[in-house]
Amino acid sequence: MTGHPTGSSPLAPLQELLLESEDITGFLDTFTAGIAEALSTDGEQVWCAVTLLRPKRSTTVASSSPQAASLDEIQFHYGDGPCLTAAREHRLVHVADIRTDPRWPAYGAAAAEAGILSALGVPFELAGEAAAGLDVYADHPEAFDEAVLEVIQGQVAAASTTLRLAVRMARHRDTETDLKTAMASRTTIDLAVGIIMGQNRCTQERAVEILGAASNHRNVKLRDLAADLVATVGKGPASTHFDA
Repeated sequence: MTGHPTGSSPLAPLQELLLESEDITGFLDTFTAGIAEALSTDGEQVWCAVTLLRPKRSTTVASSSPQAASLDEIQFHYGDGPCLTAAREHRLVHVADIRTDPRWPAYGAAAAEAGILSALGVPFELAGEAAAGLDVYADHPEAFDEAVLEVIQGQVAAASTTLRLAVRMARHRDTETDLKTAMASRTTIDLAVGIIMGQNRCTQERAVEILGAASNHRNVKLRDLAADLVATVGKGPASTHFDA
């Protein structure tokens, strides 16, 4: 039987942990390592991983160890499993014995072959910011009794507020990065348009048309083509092929 951790968190205060982490993955890696350590006992190892699903963003996977990450990859390969179900449907998923559980036959066979016989998928409460689930694996059946389930759900509930904040912070950083990239691209395109206007003695509208036509003809993104033109001119006398 897996050891029973206490109801209090084995981790440092979660807000402090978030501040000390470089990103969401760093925060979740430390969180999963703490949960795995608290649940593991002599001779009975437990592995944990987190799947974080955000719209228009790649799935972020954090894990207590490389083995936990590889176990999660089995779910991604089959597109389903305890953690993905927990995250998508926002409900606790308990697999007492993967060999007899009928819900994911292909995944179950692969997990058993990898040595996993018990699993949990526990959803985080992120209030619409994202969807996420904690995956807990054990190499023996019936590894998680009611007391352990209660403690794990409590740990996930405690972490949910902090994870929600981490997701929001990451979204703001992504937005800021996207904005900076867009502004840099816009500046480069404006410079390229100015260069074409000077070379061809044409209007801004005509210069934009020339740059766009060259982008389509060469099958090169507009911002990349503009950057190449600006870089070429910056190295010396312009030697370009943007004809009016």
